Amino acid sequence: MKRILILGGSTLQLPAIKAAKNMGWQVIVADGKKDIPGFDLADRFLHIDLKDRRAMEIAAGEILENVGLDGVFTAGTDFSTTVAWVSEKLGLPGIPYAAALNATDKGRMRSCFSGAGLPSPGFFVINSLEPLSSPPFGFPVVVKPVDNMGARGIRRVDTPEELRIAAENALSLSRSGQVIIEQFIPGPEFSIDALIFEEEIYICGIADRHIVFPPYFIEIGHTIPSQAPVSEQQGIIETFKKGVKVLGIHHGAAKGDIKLSPQGPIIGEIAARLSGGYMSGWTYPYASGVDVTAAALKIAVGNPPGDLREKEQYVCAERAFISIPGKVKKILVPEMTDSGILEAFFRVERGSEVTFPRNNVEKCGNIITRDKDRGGAVHLAEETAGKVLLILDPARTDTGDFLFGDYEKWVPPAYNVEEQTLLLLGSMPLIEGQGNMVRGILPFPGQAPEHLRDWVGRSWVEALDEILSFTGLSIGSACDTGITLGSFFWKAFIRGGIQGGLWVIDRARSALSDGWEAEDITAPWFT
Repeated sequence: MKRILILGGSTLQLPAIKAAKNMGWQVIVADGKKDIPGFDLADRFLHIDLKDRRAMEIAAGEILENVGLDGVFTAGTDFSTTVAWVSEKLGLPGIPYAAALNATDKGRMRSCFSGAGLPSPGFFVINSLEPLSSPPFGFPVVVKPVDNMGARGIRRVDTPEELRIAAENALSLSRSGQVIIEQFIPGPEFSIDALIFEEEIYICGIADRHIVFPPYFIEIGHTIPSQAPVSEQQGIIETFKKGVKVLGIHHGAAKGDIKLSPQGPIIGEIAARLSGGYMSGWTYPYASGVDVTAAALKIAVGNPPGDLREKEQYVCAERAFISIPGKVKKILVPEMTDSGILEAFFRVERGSEVTFPRNNVEKCGNIITRDKDRGGAVHLAEETAGKVLLILDPARTDTGDFLFGDYEKWVPPAYNVEEQTLLLLGSMPLIEGQGNMVRGILPFPGQAPEHLRDWVGRSWVEALDEILSFTGLSIGSACDTGITLGSFFWKAFIRGGIQGGLWVIDRARSALSDGWEAEDITAPWFT
């Protein structure tokens, strides 16, 4: 029986834990947290900070000496350096610690690529804000901590003023206190997973990444397989393979983000592990019939990966659902009876603090779908994600600051209406009437932009119909027996979509039940 030490016990490590147990192996899970789904699945649990390489080495060494240990593994974490450290120190299968550093520290990574003449952005590394000069390759640039993942601390910068702000934030999120400033490369982006055994690189999926919300780089989802032409995919794969070899990843797994620039493929990043999203553990196996995680585990204990030929030909789509700032009061989940909906992951619950995502960790959850037809898989994923509704606490003023103030002004409005339409709202009353009940909503001034869709693809009509159905309100003229919401509702709806509209109604109802006057409801933002 094989015995494997898996670093991490969160949702993203569940495919590895389950695959190992399905193969009859004993599974030891290590994590700095105990309240994780992998805790109960593990045959043994080690409560260790994954950053503490020495503590992990000691614990793994004791296991090796007492009962035996065949390998160390991780997927979806940024602790591949700890895996390599332990493997190297204990003589277990793996890559050298130096190679893992090459694939983790973005400064070292860029130096490896540029030294080998591989296509990679221009860059320089800083460890303080003084001096901070304009980049030699000009703007725009991308600022990143050298040692973080999930797009934390990463943003595009277009001016010297923005550069200092972004660099300061990135420095605060870097464990080593270093930040890399890179030349911005335009073009679509692709994710690749691969396994490496005896120097042979086996490609295990290439997906289209869907990046949104500039100046940040939020992956709202991915679709696999990629729909890029075969010739372009071949160039992307060959560039990725060269990068894997240059970093020194000769055994195990590798995950790459490759951009297809106007000049050809450019290496974004390559990590010495399987992907940190849902690709290696879910979408690629669902699309291909290949359990890439099980194959990676076999390599981790020194065995060949087995048969990696694709057995199925499906399209899988993963899409995220998000939220405007606030605190979750309730989560409404649509019926998921369609057989094409394979998974739904929720990162938030009632009482969770939420914000509009600046990184991939701040998304609220993910939906995974499958279909023989690409359009069918994508439509189902987007439609389902769009129907997950997070209702926010009406007492929280940060939600109101987002809808009506200067909070998070970088976020585009849910519905990008024309300037002339916004001017019409200026002549509309915020709230009309008096009383202790919300009776309705004044009609939208001018022609409603029914063709518009919000951040996750929900149409203006769909969102408005859902609000009216959920609240029991209707759109019409003012009523003598209560208040009617005017531009207070429509401004919130335009800025915050269905969440903004519901928050305003909920706030008005809560305030009136507490004896507030109508004008007090809007007072924090309008006088």
